[in-house]
Amino acid sequence: MERVWASRLRWRATGATQWPAFVLFTVIDGVLLQERPIAGDAPGLFPALLFAGFFNLILVAVGAPLAGRLLRRRRGDMPAIIASDVAGTALLVAGALLVAGLGTAHHQTIARQHAAFADGVRRARAYVKQNAPPEYRRRVGEATSLVFGNDLLRTCVPGDDPDRWWCVFVFTDQDPPGLREDTNRAPNSSYLPSDRG
Repeated sequence: MERVWASRLRWRATGATQWPAFVLFTVIDGVLLQERPIAGDAPGLFPALLFAGFFNLILVAVGAPLAGRLLRRRRGDMPAIIASDVAGTALLVAGALLVAGLGTAHHQTIARQHAAFADGVRRARAYVKQNAPPEYRRRVGEATSLVFGNDLLRTCVPGDDPDRWWCVFVFTDQDPPGLREDTNRAPNSSYLPSDRG
């Protein structure tokens, strides 16, 4: 009887890891997605936790039972519920490693985009200082930049007329970034959605 009790306790301890691991790895994955996003820029911690929870729930609800069946083929002495639990925990670990790997790979792309953006803004300001009329050159410190997609930004400097800005398109997919003056003198704020209903 003691051997049966010890065996059952061992199986219960082995099979009680999936849900604590789910909570732990949802937090870990959320922080990883915030610090090292797998695509685009950091989504914010709350959306990252939501995405991580959804991803991990799919691993536990769909992947764990299937992987548990495969595990039971190799370990026939293992009860089905324990096999599913062990497989689910392993999938959560693998999922965290995948998120960390993808985030690390994507981090280099983000760093390059940010460096190109900073270089593009610097070049646009230098272009305005050299080519714009004096009313824009003296206000180059008030320049604003708006990003369009991954490789295009528009930097504008205000003039004496609040509706006429000096604007330059910056193409960051080139090295060094390419510049082209925009004939449209509308400020960057005109491209942003209005809150008025």
